[in-house]
Amino acid sequence: MITIIFYGLDQFVVGRLSRELTPNVAKLFEVKEEDVNFVAPNDLVFHNGVEQTSWNLLIHVHAPKQSALVQDEVAEYLLSAIGDVAIHKTVVFYYYPEGNRYENINEDYPRYITEENLVDTDVEYDEDVEEGEEDDQIYTGDIFEGLDK
Repeated sequence: MITIIFYGLDQFVVGRLSRELTPNVAKLFEVKEEDVNFVAPNDLVFHNGVEQTSWNLLIHVHAPKQSALVQDEVAEYLLSAIGDVAIHKTVVFYYYPEGNRYENINEDYPRYITEENLVDTDVEYDEDVEEGEEDDQIYTGDIFEGLDK
């Protein structure tokens, strides 16, 4: 499993980068695309009390120890492929022994949510009620009636 964490970059930008970069990152690490995840914490980067978000981007790559062999190629690819979404970019690699990773995958469900298996949760409105218009009536009775007995 390859996990790439972006500190100091908008979450929606990381979502777009995930879609664009996953195939090439998987190819460089010689893993399946399903083994690559991007993480966008809801955070800000600071230096000396001044916010640096999108100015100084810090990327942490967590990967199995044997992946160190392609570290230079992956760093070069990430730094160039990210483009102009950040001014300054730093990539730091963290490696773990393969035996230090555990997972519990529920086979009753797809491994990832995709466009194909996404459930549409749009709410259907009553045809007599305009969208945005309330169809519930305001209760004007005594909601405390009977409680002081």
